[in-house]
Parts: sequence; C-alpha cells; structure tokens
Amino acid sequence: MKIPSPLSNSEHRRVLDNIISLTGIQLVQYLLPLITFPYLTRVLGPANFGKVAFAVAFITYFQILTDYGFNFSATREISIHRDDTERVSLIYSSVMVTKTILLAVTFMAMLVTVFLIDRFRSDYLLYIFTYGLVVGNLLFPVWFFQGVERMRYISILRIVSSLIYTALIFLAVRGPGDYLYVPLINSAGFMAVGLYSQRIVMREFGVKFMIPSPADIREQLLEGWHLFISTLAISLYTTSNRFILGLLVSSATLGYYAVAEDITRALQGIVSPISQAIYPYFSRIQKDDRERAKYELRKMLIFMGVLTFGLSVALVFLAPLIVGILAGPSYDESIPLLQILVFIIFAIGANNILGVQGLVSFGYKEKFTRIVIFAGVVHVGLLLGLVMLLGSAGAAVAVVTTEIIIGIIEYIILRRMGVL
Repeated sequence: MKIPSPLSNSEHRRVLDNIISLTGIQLVQYLLPLITFPYLTRVLGPANFGKVAFAVAFITYFQILTDYGFNFSATREISIHRDDTERVSLIYSSVMVTKTILLAVTFMAMLVTVFLIDRFRSDYLLYIFTYGLVVGNLLFPVWFFQGVERMRYISILRIVSSLIYTALIFLAVRGPGDYLYVPLINSAGFMAVGLYSQRIVMREFGVKFMIPSPADIREQLLEGWHLFISTLAISLYTTSNRFILGLLVSSATLGYYAVAEDITRALQGIVSPISQAIYPYFSRIQKDDRERAKYELRKMLIFMGVLTFGLSVALVFLAPLIVGILAGPSYDESIPLLQILVFIIFAIGANNILGVQGLVSFGYKEKFTRIVIFAGVVHVGLLLGLVMLLGSAGAAVAVVTTEIIIGIIEYIILRRMGVL
C-alpha cells in the first residue's frame, strides 16, 4: 500500500487559513444574531416569529432551485482549473447565466403560488420581501471564493452584511406589526454585499464575463444535476420541517420550533467551517493521491465525531439556560425541542465528512444522491406520522432519526468501497 504523503506546510497554512476565515464567518453570522435574536423573539412574539420562519422555509425551496448543485459542482470545477483564468472565466460566466435563468423561472413560480393560494396571498409582501434572499444569494458567489480557496472574502462580506442587518433591525423593528421589515432588511443587506462581491471577482481575480454557449450551460446543468437532486432531497428533511409543520400547526407553535432550530443551527455553525474549508482540498488531492485522501478522511471523521458528540451531550444540559437567555420565558416550550435537536450537530458533523468529503469527493456522487433521495422520502413519512402523534416534538425526533440513518448508510457504503 502506498504510504500517504503528509500535508505540505503551504497546504496546512491554506487549509488552516480557510478554516479560520470560515469560522469567522460563522461566529459573526451567529454571534450578531445572538444580539438581534433575543430582541426579535421578544418584540415579534411566537406567532409573528413563526410567520417569518415559515416564509423563509417556503422561499428556501426557490433558493435551492436557483442554486442547483453549483455550490459543490462549480466549487470543484473552479478548484481544479483555478490556474487557468480563461477556463475559470467561462465556468463563472456559465454558472452565473444559468443561475439567472433559474432565478427568473423560480420568481414567476413563487408569484403564481403566492397569489393563487389564500394561505400565502393574505401575507404576500412577506414572501416577496423574503425572496430577496434568493437574489442576494445569486449575486454572492460563495462557490467561487471557496473554489479559489480565498474564504477571507466570504468572511469580510458576510460580516458587513450581518452588521447592516443588525443595525437596521434595531432601528426599524419596534413592535409585532413590524415583522415585514425583518425579511426586507435581510434581503437588502444580502443583495448589496452580493453586488460588491461581483466587483471583487472581476477586479481581484481577473475574471471576465464571457457569453456562454447553450452547450456550456448544458454542461453546467449536467455537472450539477446529481448534487442538485441531492440538495433537493436534503431539503425534505431540513427546510421541510418548518414548512410542513407550519402547514399543520399554529404560527405560535411553529415559532417555538423555529427558536429551537435556529439555536441548533447557530451551534452547528461552530463546527461546519471545518468541513467547508477542507472540501476543495479533498476534491484536489483525491485526484492526485487517493491513499492520502483516504488517510485524511479517516482522521477527520474521528475528530469530527468526537467533537460533535461531546458538544451535543453538553448542550442537552445547557438547553434551559440557552433558551432562557436567547429567547426569554415565553419560549419554555422550545427547551425540550432543543434538547432533541442538538444531536443534529453530531449527526450532520459526521455525515458531512462521510457524504460530501467521502462519497462526493471520491467520485460516488450517484450513490450519495440515492442515499439522500431515500432519506428524504423516508423523512417525509416520519415527519407527518410523528407530528400527528407528538406535535412539534415529532418534527425534532424525525429530523435527528433521518440524519442518523443517512450516516449509517454512508459509512457502510464507504467501507464496502474500501475508502474507510
């Protein structure tokens, strides 16, 4: 067996720098909301907080359709060809044009849905304002900065966006009736930063816009297809929790669940930069030294597993304190939900290493797609059944169970393939 060669000092520094930069993003993205989050939960109340959460869940479907699979496929392509400016320019232009076409289609679909269904039409401005997040996401090419492994740009721009959002929330949102300002401010800040990021791509990296041919667009769609289906399937057991729950329960009950889920996501943000930063690295080295990539994957799985499981257990005991500080006494119903949901941190931490760094980076995209499609279908059934039996607690149990099932399947496949 070939002995895996160690990381060079320059590679260590680059990966570490990317981890630090992405950790900075996560800290700011989740620490600043720790200022606005307690304010919004108290000012808006559970019902209006639930309305905003439901709108974001609904619009996230359109964001997934617009993102397609480019956050992984385009990142990988940029990473592989990053020394070829002309090739990078073509990839960048093809992805941006394709995403713009998808944006136009999804915006029309959103408007039709909102104005045809009473449930949405009664609060149509909420959904239109929230859709601005999709526009901002298109303008801000995170996939490009990850591909060239320059995460500092993402960090700085996300910090600016979060600062704008935080300042304006305190100025504009003064009572329950001001809930429409929340998505409006969030969308405006994200779009402004997205526009500036386009300037950075062109000036700092020498990328030039090129009109892609239909063949170029088709190539990007084909390249991202499996990952798009995977992301869409993943949404069945992530975004769909709030959306389906919101269709079955009151806005206040959804508000309690959303608080627990938001806190879980914030805590998850502590560990997710590690897996984000190493994805371009794994995509590159698995082509040059497969044994070395396997060695690094095993180490990372052990590290992430121990770290995230320990964190999840500790958070079970800290849940009452965390909810009390962040959301207030009106959200006591969120405590048991948080105590269940914190185990997502462990499950997703391990699953990202097994799925994205393992199956996807080693060329098993089709298997990864099948796993998440299967999990998505299973989850919808679990979600509906458990919500009927247990209410919002059923949604929490369903999502943790689904993530554990995914991890078990991914581990078994990687063992069979000789990767682990």
